[in-house]
Amino acid sequence: MRLSRFPIATTKETPADAEIVSHRLMLRAGLIRKLGAGLYTWMPLGLRTLRKIESIVREEMNRAGAVELLMPSIQPAELWQESGRWDVMGDEMLRIKDRHKNDFCYGPTHEEVITAIVRADVRSYRQLPINYYQIQTKFRDERRPRFGVMRAREFLMKDAYSFSTTAEDLSQQYELMREAYIRIFTRVGADFRPVQADSGNIGGAKSEEFHILALAGEDLLAVSTEGSYAANVEAAETKPTGTRAAAAATLEKVSTPGQKTCEQVSKFMKVPLTAKVKLMVAKAADGGLIGIAVRGDHEINPIKAAKHPKVASPFEMARIEDVQKAFGCEVGYLGPVNAPIPVIADFAAAEVADFVCGANEVDHHLKGVNWGRDCAEPETADLRMIVEGDPSPDGVGTIRLLRGIEGGHIFQLGQKYSKAMSLTVQGENGESITPEMGCYGIGVSRMAAAVIEQSHDANGIIWPDAIAPFRVIVTPIGTDKSPTAKQTAETLYEQLIAAGVDALLDDRGLRPGPMFADADLIGIPHRIVIGDKGLAAGQFEYKHRRADKAEMIPATLEAVLEKLG
Repeated sequence: MRLSRFPIATTKETPADAEIVSHRLMLRAGLIRKLGAGLYTWMPLGLRTLRKIESIVREEMNRAGAVELLMPSIQPAELWQESGRWDVMGDEMLRIKDRHKNDFCYGPTHEEVITAIVRADVRSYRQLPINYYQIQTKFRDERRPRFGVMRAREFLMKDAYSFSTTAEDLSQQYELMREAYIRIFTRVGADFRPVQADSGNIGGAKSEEFHILALAGEDLLAVSTEGSYAANVEAAETKPTGTRAAAAATLEKVSTPGQKTCEQVSKFMKVPLTAKVKLMVAKAADGGLIGIAVRGDHEINPIKAAKHPKVASPFEMARIEDVQKAFGCEVGYLGPVNAPIPVIADFAAAEVADFVCGANEVDHHLKGVNWGRDCAEPETADLRMIVEGDPSPDGVGTIRLLRGIEGGHIFQLGQKYSKAMSLTVQGENGESITPEMGCYGIGVSRMAAAVIEQSHDANGIIWPDAIAPFRVIVTPIGTDKSPTAKQTAETLYEQLIAAGVDALLDDRGLRPGPMFADADLIGIPHRIVIGDKGLAAGQFEYKHRRADKAEMIPATLEAVLEKLG
């Protein structure tokens, strides 16, 4: 492609509303243009990268045995009412009516549609397993769209759905997709981690997220320093050590006027946060209240807590007035000793001896408290957020926390949708079988931004070769005065195109500074500079986008191709 015929609109100005690196650079490089809140046009340069990501995804999905189709983006309400999700999806679902006042939505996902398709077309176990996928535009009405295409309202997504006759076969389909995802993220050129995750409102059992590591990541990941364990902190396990020191202190009430927070009490009583147990009160599954005890330096994990059979789901803290009525004192002085409600304790809290806690009396705390002696031995569970330095759940190393951008998510849905929508097939012996479903998504447009967050410098984007809009740019210098430089650049460009290289020729006749600045901002991985001085020595100037300095190479196609790899 010749730059004189390819519209680009780069700018030195940093857009005022761009909060993160990828958003700023995508706007400055002219990859995208904002149309409205969370709505972006992919300009020609950005679209080339988007299509390359899409191509890698399509190739690996096909390789894994998935079959491509394309479903409507507008979906009838009836399907969502069948699955029970029409009233629970919330404001993120864009609901619309047609001229006949029928309800529709702009699809945020396609579980219902694909289930209806399989319900209509698949009759026998002999037709399974099958895995359908599409690359389709989705819309989720984000309350506060931000970060450019990272969290846009309209986005491009690859979603796939497998149907199997047994849970064992679902596991096999899941592993095929997991392997395909590893190949996709590797080919894209991203530094990524597959991590254990919570399934959220999609539902189902096992799920994993694929995160591109970057400081701007909205998700916090718990990764083992030595082993292979990795999980989103929301899903990261903590385990009991099985040890607790013997009681050594005497129970004592201490006056703590105005000291309500763990930090205040710890400082006032000169004890570490690890020696404090705080009691939080949540809504119980039976409609009442339940106490959750966690160590003073830990926080409740609401997703884990909501999975406990005695805790209401979704998780919700109790109203202050209800807590005060139950305990007869202010929040901030609560503790498990003589608590008027049931108490469950996180593993770590249950292992603390001689601890400090609220006395269930305003301006007072207890010290030297011990489970089993001063209050009932609690029921225990994994109820807290994992923290840096915790033992890794796989027993290898400790936990470190990293930031990640979710680029993909795979789920074992089980029978959540097939059962709700009465999807059945005939089994080998004539019996009726409800298929097991899997769901596998990749944020195609988000991946472009995530790679930029991971791969950039002060001059602009640094694209991996596989998804760069162009792999190499040929930049002739002084073409207004040097026919030789101009013709050599033209010849090299034509040779590269003939060799199947995605090359760009900067034939705009600009000075070297602006040409190089545009090439760096756009993020083209390889740059060839052609000028009279180099040609006189039989050389081209070559620079990789990541290199600090340029180098001279022979002025031949073979030398250039060798550098391109």
